[in-house]
Amino acid sequence: MSPHSASGLIDTLEQLEALFGEVGQASIQKEQAFIHPHYRAMIEASPFAVLATSGPGGLDASPRGDTPGFVVVEDEQTLLLPDRRGNNRIDSLRNLIADPRMALLFLIPGLGETLRVNGTARISVAPELLQRFAVDGKPPKCVLVIRVETAYFQCARAIQRSRLWLDSANGLAAGLPSPGTMLADFSNAQINAEQYDRELPERQRTTLY
Repeated sequence: MSPHSASGLIDTLEQLEALFGEVGQASIQKEQAFIHPHYRAMIEASPFAVLATSGPGGLDASPRGDTPGFVVVEDEQTLLLPDRRGNNRIDSLRNLIADPRMALLFLIPGLGETLRVNGTARISVAPELLQRFAVDGKPPKCVLVIRVETAYFQCARAIQRSRLWLDSANGLAAGLPSPGTMLADFSNAQINAEQYDRELPERQRTTLY
């Protein structure tokens, strides 16, 4: 029997499980309810993560990055993520106020495996915590105190298929619209594309922290 409906859509859990089959034993055993030392090593080597949240306005996935180890493993159940300067939309933080559930996807340049962490987060502005994460005397706006519920590594297939870390992937950005070009179109030319692009590198350099 076909594992999907006549429309070709999967709309039941039974159909979905029939389509993919049993979960491999390794996929089950790699999931931990804490930050295992192996996973700690991955987090401390990672300069980039994607933060996923959910709230009344919908879902959000937001990039987070800094020097390797910018997400601190406080203990095997707790991660600390400083929230640095950005565009002040604070979509992720708005979501966390309404729903503390979150997920992190850690990437490590050159490594095919990624690390997924699920849990809940609270937003802290405790002075001693902010000062702990200060860079050049500039503390973050806040720090996410993350309670880990599950952690597991993801196999390398997606990175391998995308050729993300390979030299042959260089130059893919050529020909894509610049930030200024996009903003000029979105604002009906209220934002000057040439000026925005010219000033952007210096503005980013001086406002990283």
